[in-house]
Amino acid sequence: MSQNDPCPEILIEHAGPISWIVFNRPAQANALSASMLESFSAALAALAREGGPVIGIRANGKGFCSGMDLGQYGGAAAMDPIADAQRLNANVARWLSIWDHPKPVIAAVHGYCSGVGAQLCIFTDLTIVADDVRISEPGVPIGGGFIAPTWVAQVGAKRAKEFAFLPGNSIDGHMAVEWGWANHCVPADRLIEATEALAARIALIPPEVLRIKKLSINRAAEAAGFRTATAGIAEMDSLLHVAPAVLAIRDRMAKEGLKPLLEEYRGPSSTGLINSFKE
Repeated sequence: MSQNDPCPEILIEHAGPISWIVFNRPAQANALSASMLESFSAALAALAREGGPVIGIRANGKGFCSGMDLGQYGGAAAMDPIADAQRLNANVARWLSIWDHPKPVIAAVHGYCSGVGAQLCIFTDLTIVADDVRISEPGVPIGGGFIAPTWVAQVGAKRAKEFAFLPGNSIDGHMAVEWGWANHCVPADRLIEATEALAARIALIPPEVLRIKKLSINRAAEAAGFRTATAGIAEMDSLLHVAPAVLAIRDRMAKEGLKPLLEEYRGPSSTGLINSFKE
């Protein structure tokens, strides 16, 4: 996150009581590259020491985040599952640094929010979504056991399984609130306004009181197994990354591109699928 970068992938913007971390890779649908993830962690660490009493995460462009940059998954070359698990565990630790952050963290989500972009939001303290949002599972099944387990604490096991078992499955903002994934769904053109108003109310509480409130509630969630649920997900995912069926899909991605595979796996959302059987 160099200040000299003419087009940084991560921006920090201060707006009174809230300091925003802004995804700024709109031409790539805010897909998370390795450098973008490192810049995100640097921004989060910096804002522990400076900025407003509340942190917000939002994105420039048409959507919040399309997930990981899938360019790194092309081809069926041999993978080192140990190095892969280390990389994935580093990302889990990155999200846990949101959970453990001394300040409240709010995600303001619009447009598309897919894969690990949606996983990130599970670790924020509050999530506000726009009414144009589509929160989705990765469109091509090249991983598994990494995202859905983190959803269980908010939405329950059955909904997490429904979400994970259908490639490219998605929910809208109102369903995200109904499921417990998000706190509120607001009109898209008022997303930032609503989040900043919420942050202003939160900021009335002294920072040390907020810190203890967050820590206390986190401990209750952890007593119910939240942190334990993240412990083995990297190993599960890295194991699947070297499965022959997944290597075959990765090889097709390298040869055919991503779009044909997305079309092959795309279907209605779970709600749309069920509604098609209703009278």
